Amino acid sequence: MRNYATQMEAGKKGIITPEMIIVAQKENLSPEYIMEKVAIGEIAIPCNINHKSISPEGVGTGLRTKVNVNLGVSGDAKDYSIEMEKVEVALQFGAEGIMDLSNYGKTNEFRGKLIERSTAMIGTVPMYDAIGYLEKDLMDITVDDFMNVVEAHAKQGVDFVTIHAGINKRVVDGFMREGRRMNIVSRGGSLLFAWMHMTGNENPFFEHYDRVLDILRKYDVTISLGDAMRPGCIDDSTDGGQVAELIELGYLTKRAWDKDVQVMIEGPGHMAINEIDANVKMQKRICHNAPFYVLGPLVTDIAPGYDHITAAIGGAVAASAGADFLCYVTPAEHLRLPSVDDVREGVIATKISAHAGDIAKGIKGARDIDNKMSDARHKIDYEEMFKYAIDPCKARAYYESIPPKNRHSCSMCGKMCAIRTTNLILDGKKVSLEQE
Repeated sequence: MRNYATQMEAGKKGIITPEMIIVAQKENLSPEYIMEKVAIGEIAIPCNINHKSISPEGVGTGLRTKVNVNLGVSGDAKDYSIEMEKVEVALQFGAEGIMDLSNYGKTNEFRGKLIERSTAMIGTVPMYDAIGYLEKDLMDITVDDFMNVVEAHAKQGVDFVTIHAGINKRVVDGFMREGRRMNIVSRGGSLLFAWMHMTGNENPFFEHYDRVLDILRKYDVTISLGDAMRPGCIDDSTDGGQVAELIELGYLTKRAWDKDVQVMIEGPGHMAINEIDANVKMQKRICHNAPFYVLGPLVTDIAPGYDHITAAIGGAVAASAGADFLCYVTPAEHLRLPSVDDVREGVIATKISAHAGDIAKGIKGARDIDNKMSDARHKIDYEEMFKYAIDPCKARAYYESIPPKNRHSCSMCGKMCAIRTTNLILDGKKVSLEQE
């Protein structure tokens, strides 16, 4: 029986947990490094004591940038079997996190199957479930209702929960004074804003934050402090509302750490490229270097149908600046619930962003697979190239769709392949460009 409640408490006691050892092996780092960073909150290992199928991952300083996939049903798309197909795609392409954002019906059965199946860490937003599961009008939901849903998710085995505790009355007052082009675009944040406005009460997750922490500590659930005031368009980025909430999140981070609850901080959103680096550094400063979890950021607002690309651009910049966890965006963003193919496109685009960021920030071993791919290209060995490709099936399908006459080139260059030409000369051979 373990003599610590959470990974953070173990770190503070100088205990190296089995989960820390697994993370260290995955990251090619020492268990001592992982333990020390977990103890001070710079690394989180979201790993609920009741999630038995998980393969633990670390999120934070000095580690590979992780990728999260959102899925779940809505009132207009209710087929849980399709959501399980998305789970398989997410796991196939190496997503380290899966968030169930279902907001319709009795979600606990699907969540249970997800926790049983997934080796990736599982996240949820209990606020969504409070609306659908309790079958109450928003105004009639009580503080105890909110807490009971948080406990239900934690007890079931969820590894991290998004809690929008930072949107308190101070932040709301500032938002109401300043205004915004897009107002509040966070689903959970908008529901809390509405609840506060209709009841006249303080945000229950802020006012009763210690109750939330006590629940999460019991099951070693990481709190992902949600950004209710994240910008929904580039014109709203880095405004007073976003920064005011971030200050509150910094305060809430220390309170969680005092109770040995691990923390991640959620961030924007939509944001012009030139603001991303400063936002990452600001978050790290204000939130005491807690792991930073960003959506995108989407660097322009005019690409519906291609927002996996706008987010991949921003994600690469954010990761290179120090963001630790990227939430994927699919081509369906802003338009519909994503299909299985949308999920595939989104997770691959985001994995590319994460890897590009890891190369830029010098993560140990990040370049190794790129060097292996380059060596395979040097040899013009396509079978080996496919082995190192992030999506081997797509790479092979493209190569074979217009098969070259010479298998040591592709159909674009044929015998004019630059690598072939140079290799022949350096091998002391003549170059023949005769067409067969």
